[in-house]
Amino acid sequence: MLGIEHGEALAIEARARMSGLTFQAELLASGRVYEDQLFRALARWLGLGFEPSIKPHNLILQEDGCLEALQQTDGVRQAAAYDGEGNTVLLIAPHGLDLTGMRGFLERYERLRHRLRIIPPSALRSAMKARSAKAIARIAVNSLHDRLPKFSARTVVNAWQGALIGAIAVALPSSLVLWPSSTLLSLHIMLSAFFFSCILLRFFAGLEARRTVREPELSSHTPEDLPVYTVLVALYREADVVPQLLMALNRLVWPRGKLEIKLVCEADDHETLEALRAHQLHPHVEIVEVPDIGPRTKPKALSYALPLSRGDLVVLFDAEDRPHPFQLMEAWQTFNKSDDRLACLQAPLSISNGSDSWISSMFAFEYSALFSGLLPWLARRGYVMPLGGTSNHFRRDALEEVGGWDPYNVTEDADLGMRLRRFGYRSGTLTYPTLEDAPTDFKTWLPQRTRWFKGWAQTWLVHMRNPRELYRELGFGSFLMMQIMVSGMLVSALAYAIFTLTALFLAGFHLSGGELTRQQYVLLGLDLMNVVLGHAAFIALGWWTLPRQKRISLARHAINTPRYWFIMSVAAWRAIWQLCRRPHLWEKTPHKPHKGTHFKKSSPLPMILSSSLPMPSMSRPS
Repeated sequence: MLGIEHGEALAIEARARMSGLTFQAELLASGRVYEDQLFRALARWLGLGFEPSIKPHNLILQEDGCLEALQQTDGVRQAAAYDGEGNTVLLIAPHGLDLTGMRGFLERYERLRHRLRIIPPSALRSAMKARSAKAIARIAVNSLHDRLPKFSARTVVNAWQGALIGAIAVALPSSLVLWPSSTLLSLHIMLSAFFFSCILLRFFAGLEARRTVREPELSSHTPEDLPVYTVLVALYREADVVPQLLMALNRLVWPRGKLEIKLVCEADDHETLEALRAHQLHPHVEIVEVPDIGPRTKPKALSYALPLSRGDLVVLFDAEDRPHPFQLMEAWQTFNKSDDRLACLQAPLSISNGSDSWISSMFAFEYSALFSGLLPWLARRGYVMPLGGTSNHFRRDALEEVGGWDPYNVTEDADLGMRLRRFGYRSGTLTYPTLEDAPTDFKTWLPQRTRWFKGWAQTWLVHMRNPRELYRELGFGSFLMMQIMVSGMLVSALAYAIFTLTALFLAGFHLSGGELTRQQYVLLGLDLMNVVLGHAAFIALGWWTLPRQKRISLARHAINTPRYWFIMSVAAWRAIWQLCRRPHLWEKTPHKPHKGTHFKKSSPLPMILSSSLPMPSMSRPS
């Protein structure tokens, strides 16, 4: 009925056995037929009715029952429902094509034939998702707060933190009025401690920075050896980048029968949903619509999608990402060679539009220092590692044990890195990168960087609710790194404007003929030292880790560093203001399709996956 010759069917069956999949799964993964075609033909062959879809309210199943069915390993198999005429029918979404068994069952129970309907699994699954949407959303919004309230950023500060902040808000202005010189000097010394700790961290990481990175050796595996891999992509107002995203995900090297891709969209983001539905997506690609319940944040969307996935390994990408085709394979092999305490692997993020503007150039410089310098240095020593916002690969059981993503934290990545370490897990780094585009103008850059700084403040406040417990769980080294990487980077950004403006004022006053006091000379020297050494450490680490082909000009980066740091200080102060007024606001960063660098599917595929299994496209033009 489907036009598949016997020899072709045997080849599909052989690939299914090699992958440890059912014939049905391998047939659909091959792209040879559409799901609707297959199950319509099956219904006709069995002599049963066919339902292309079912309305959610016609299911005879409550929300919790739908959620339980959606979480089954083999997928949703059957459900009772009312048909269009109000009759009770049993909807069957076969997991495997046991044709002989199905026909034998119908011959034994002929009287049931008129009550049975064949429905495509994706159609039944979509109805169950819609029926249980509110229940899943409540879990996504409340699960961490209900189960592990001390790790939730729903409450910004606890009692003692609020009292301390209030005391500082009163004491600092009073001291500036009563003892201005001494207070300013003391404040600058305290801020310098944070600033200098960041300088030292950059220099230490720079001493071990690797300029050339060897590609990992990927060994050969049959698809049967591989687990199910879940790819989560959160999209919001991303219609323009949908074609690029589908192309990038299509290049991932992983057996399609063991890959599930969840494109997670807000239910009211009609433009993005229409852009996705304009493509005929294969069965392993699913659109997940997130209802407008709770905060509208990326971690809430990811938390909503996780219960709907079944992968042993989970990776998340952003809509504009172009991950290296072999990144999943490298992550799995790294997990496979390690013990279960390795919970997360961070792929490096590489900026591909660094030459577009001075902001994107400095962004690329900064990313190179972070992902090729600081994070590998922390990982090699087993210290706590704040994760990047994308290309995080997780063991699913570890991710669920620590509570998943916090829907109220706007830098869920940094928070999750801390939480994993507190539960006794560790994080590592990968070699194969993900290409991204940096913001090219201040208007786009500022809201994104504000959100990052605000999220770091949230993360620090959450994990410092009980400093003694945090120290016990992290140990001295990771506790120190947490203070430097989270609070230190934020305080340094806040302090930079203070240091720079104070130094400029004192220097200008002195050059205009004014007399400086001894305290003012100390203040000027201290601020100049912080600024000069801070710039030097930033430039050195960025230059040591930047790939040679991207080293446009050291002088240009050095010239741009002061103004880049100043706008970072602006973003940090804006973040503190926003933390007080709108702590859970997620400011969206707009993205445009990239017209340049993309990874291409490489030739070693047959050597890595010992199978002639083709890698079909994820979508076809409709």
